[in-house]
Amino acid sequence: MRRLRVRLGLGFAVLLLVLLPALLAWGGSPYAARLAQLVLITIVLTGALNLLTGTAGLLALDTVVFYGLGAYTAAILSVTTGTSFLVDVAAAVALSTVVGFVFGYALVRLTSIFFAVATMALAISFYTTVLNWGDLTRGPMGYRGIPPVTLLGQSVGGWLGSYYVTAVFCLIALFVMHRVMHSFYGNAVRAVREDEECARSLGLGTRWLRVQVYVLHAAIMGAAGALYAHTNQFIGPDNFVLLESALVLTGVIVGGIGSLPGAVIGGVVMVLLPEALREAGNLRAFAFGLVLFLSILYLPRGLFSEVRALALFRRDMAGSAWARRRLER
Repeated sequence: MRRLRVRLGLGFAVLLLVLLPALLAWGGSPYAARLAQLVLITIVLTGALNLLTGTAGLLALDTVVFYGLGAYTAAILSVTTGTSFLVDVAAAVALSTVVGFVFGYALVRLTSIFFAVATMALAISFYTTVLNWGDLTRGPMGYRGIPPVTLLGQSVGGWLGSYYVTAVFCLIALFVMHRVMHSFYGNAVRAVREDEECARSLGLGTRWLRVQVYVLHAAIMGAAGALYAHTNQFIGPDNFVLLESALVLTGVIVGGIGSLPGAVIGGVVMVLLPEALREAGNLRAFAFGLVLFLSILYLPRGLFSEVRALALFRRDMAGSAWARRRLER
């Protein structure tokens, strides 16, 4: 089973770093290359939200808050002060972490629909703020002319280099989320999700576990936002409307709540499906609702359920497997 996991990981890395760039270079379409980068960034967003909603059990609609916070942080710093790409990403992660801690500490007391409504209010407030705070965010005009991705002062070299930076970032983010979800720590977070009172009786700090997961998901989304700003080179309030949060949540549900492979599948579906339905115009929103409805009705566990993901990434589903692994080391 461990060899299978390694092969799957290597196969996914080869797909992102070798096969897909070769196909994009052969096709020669900048549009396809940009679409591939957007798919990778969306995968990171669905994975981060899945960490919070799936593993921790906190239904959230605040994706655009930290995604947008990271993007605006990178845009403001790079355009007004000329900072480098890596500095912008570090600043976006730092600010998202601090804001995530403040919001997380206040909100994790809420549960179920109350938490979802509170995060939705955050998303609406963020959009209103960036739309009207013209002195800082430039209002509806947004930020144009954001510098492209550079590393150590050197340009990465067009769309191919930008794609590779995005692909490496996606692989690192997925690896971090995988290690968190499939570990003793991930087991503790799931225990809190399943039965908070029982987890507390076993000595787990249930509130702090949820705060930590909230902060981690905020930091990952902030980094994704900074990367989006530098690869797209333009951001505006319309990039961070509440609908974007709903689309990412839809990707998590369609792919499989609590499943990292499901989050990857959901991220791909949520980007490619709108492109396939572009000719439908205003019916695209109806199509999204239909996909979500049918998914909940016929695939309540998603395309790749959490049980299947756990069975894939662990040798068996028995708790003693973790103890045996420690003894083998």
